[in-house]
Amino acid sequence: MALNEEAELEDLVRSAGGEADEDQGGGLDLTTLVMVARKSLPWVLLLVILGLLSSWLFLRYTSPVYQSSSVLKIDEKTEAGVLGLEGLGKMVEQKQTIAQLSGEIELIKSDLIYRRLRDSLDLEVNYYAEGTVLETELYRTSPFKVDYETKAGGAGQLNTKFGLRFLSPQQVELTYQEAGQEKTDKANINEVIETAGFRFKIQQTSRFRPTDVERSFYFIIRDDAFINGYLSSNLQVQVVNPDANTISISFTDHNPLKAHDIVNKVDTAYLVEKIQRKQEQSAKTLRYLAEQSDENRQLLRQAEEQLQNYMKQNKLFDAESELGSLTGTLKEQEKERQELQEQLTLLRNLNGQIEQNRFVAVEGVSAEQSIPALAELKSPELTERVSELYGLQLDINRISNSYTPETQTIKNLQQQIAFVKRNIMQLLRQNQQLLQRQLDQMNGKDNELQARLAELPEIKTQIERLRRPRELYEKYSLLMMDKTLEYNIARAGITADFQVLSPANLPNAPIAPVRAMVYAIGLAAGLVLGLGLIAVRYLMHNTVTNVGELERNTSSPVLGVIPTYDKEKMSVSKLIVDKNPKSAISEAIRSIRTNLEFMASSKKKRLISVTSTISGEGKTFVTVNLAGIIAASDQRVVILDLDMRKPKVNLAFNAENIKGVSTILIDKHSWQECIQHTTIPTLDFISAGPTPPNPSELILSSRFDDLIEHLYQFYDVIIIDTPPVGLVTDGILIMRKADVPIYIVRANYSKKAFLKNINKLIRTNGFTKITTILNDAKASGMYGYGYGYGYGQGYGQGYYEEAQAQPSSVVEKIRKRFS
Repeated sequence: MALNEEAELEDLVRSAGGEADEDQGGGLDLTTLVMVARKSLPWVLLLVILGLLSSWLFLRYTSPVYQSSSVLKIDEKTEAGVLGLEGLGKMVEQKQTIAQLSGEIELIKSDLIYRRLRDSLDLEVNYYAEGTVLETELYRTSPFKVDYETKAGGAGQLNTKFGLRFLSPQQVELTYQEAGQEKTDKANINEVIETAGFRFKIQQTSRFRPTDVERSFYFIIRDDAFINGYLSSNLQVQVVNPDANTISISFTDHNPLKAHDIVNKVDTAYLVEKIQRKQEQSAKTLRYLAEQSDENRQLLRQAEEQLQNYMKQNKLFDAESELGSLTGTLKEQEKERQELQEQLTLLRNLNGQIEQNRFVAVEGVSAEQSIPALAELKSPELTERVSELYGLQLDINRISNSYTPETQTIKNLQQQIAFVKRNIMQLLRQNQQLLQRQLDQMNGKDNELQARLAELPEIKTQIERLRRPRELYEKYSLLMMDKTLEYNIARAGITADFQVLSPANLPNAPIAPVRAMVYAIGLAAGLVLGLGLIAVRYLMHNTVTNVGELERNTSSPVLGVIPTYDKEKMSVSKLIVDKNPKSAISEAIRSIRTNLEFMASSKKKRLISVTSTISGEGKTFVTVNLAGIIAASDQRVVILDLDMRKPKVNLAFNAENIKGVSTILIDKHSWQECIQHTTIPTLDFISAGPTPPNPSELILSSRFDDLIEHLYQFYDVIIIDTPPVGLVTDGILIMRKADVPIYIVRANYSKKAFLKNINKLIRTNGFTKITTILNDAKASGMYGYGYGYGYGQGYGQGYYEEAQAQPSSVVEKIRKRFS
């Protein structure tokens, strides 16, 4: 049954919460927030105290960190001025100041400086004194000194602890790890102790005191990698003012003297390194000038040889004169080529005339006159043969009038003409071939000359290109000779002005942890956690705590507030107002009775229903005590217990529940038979009776209305203890018949979501007269009441009556304050 009630309760809260989100958006409840903050104040104070305590513990068990620092001024002048590049030097000096200082920073943090530090400071062996929690490094204050030699395979014991304890001023005990096992050796002072990796000799120093026999020490031999990492992680170098070329060197360590010595040694090592770098730079510059001079001479020689070879290869000494010569030659060849072309054309025309028999001899006209081309031919033999052919043609023309073609003379002349023509044709072919060969040769030579002419500009350009490096190397060689002479006089590559503006200081106060900051962080952490606690408790606060919340979240009026009753513990609800008529709780219920008069002042007979969302909210307690207060005002009051599933009114009066409302509604008994009297003469009650299978149907029946009518005839006020409306619908059926429906809300018990159920009843069922009572309110949740009552949890809870107030112990007061 309990599981079913819890499931129903969860469904109710879920549904009510969903309706609340739909009805209105959530806002900040300042009253609830102040209440939660007030209750959380002790926890906030406790968290703040814990935060401050944590800060104190942190400061107590954290090794302080000290910082020593110095400021250096570095003025760099490049050798650009020495090399005659003053303009470039100014530009570099203006644009590369940060780059130069960054280079100096890298030099200070380089292995060169670290190596000088390792050589000048005893950083290989670290000495420590063990304390209760913290350990202290004994830098330059150790009562003993370790001389060691590394054996083959000694790297395995580097960076490991060697515990040391003085057995007496002259004897020591050494504890160390070897092959995974702890070993212990005892030896006298200045006696050799051998381990797997080292040979030790322990010596006393001037710092040794007799009390050191009772102390525990240890030392660690560090390797170069560890020392470099230690220096790199704690050494800080940064630019202070780039315009003034100043840098800051600082070192942090748990030992202030060690930090001071390291910064001093860094300054010294940096100065030595700078002087050495200047000397090396000077020598490098001179070597560079000499190497450049030798290399330049070789390049100059190569450039001259390349120019000479190129001119020899192209058989050229003067490109411009050769260009004029080539141009003249091309013009002459062009003229000769045209003449040859004309001769070839004449020969071809003559050949065509002879082949086509267009060669006609005219009497009285010479061959040169008939064929003008003969005069231009440069072949005498051909001219002679053509003239011979012309004469034979004239002869055959003369005799052709006297002889017939069949005449032997004509035939002989024709044979001679044919013979001469063949000779002429052969001569023409030979001359044409000769001219064509000459023309082809001339064309080829012309192409060569044209190609040569086209190459001349490129050759000229190449010559100029080869001449430029030669001239440049000549100038550079002269410049290197001059600068070598000047640099030997100056004897400086870079002139550096190195100044220590602020030497390393011996720190007196640690830089970390900062006490004020640590305490501020602890205080802030405590406050933040406290505010977070308040926020969490506020967000998790889902119950009604005061009447203000009840008024803000419901639209129904509040009849009154019933304070907590904690004078005695009660297992069930009881009538207490008759025993304590002048108590605060009785006065609160009287105030409710007065307010009820205003709710139904015109009616002499009243029906009051008392309900709640779930069980445990004090519905029965309010019913019986409100009835008792009303009955004390000379009004006849009857209580009906209609919570037939879980009747409790009979328990409040310590009576039986054999018969009651359920038996009346089934006509088994009359209401007169079920009436039970109380200690108050004008107060009676009717218990619920045996639980029926159908309580809702019985209430809806007409017999219930008849019962009310009969009771009105004998009683002035009928108060009905109804079932919780959040779990069953019986209470809603009764509330519709009631003149004043009262809804009970228990402080610090009823969920805020339940208040939306009241609004739902008003909106859905039209219960405009519904009123509310805040039950079990603490002093902070009510108006002026400092007393109250209390009861346990569950349906049928235990109530606490006002009796003799017991003084609370200090522990109980603290528990209540923190609850």
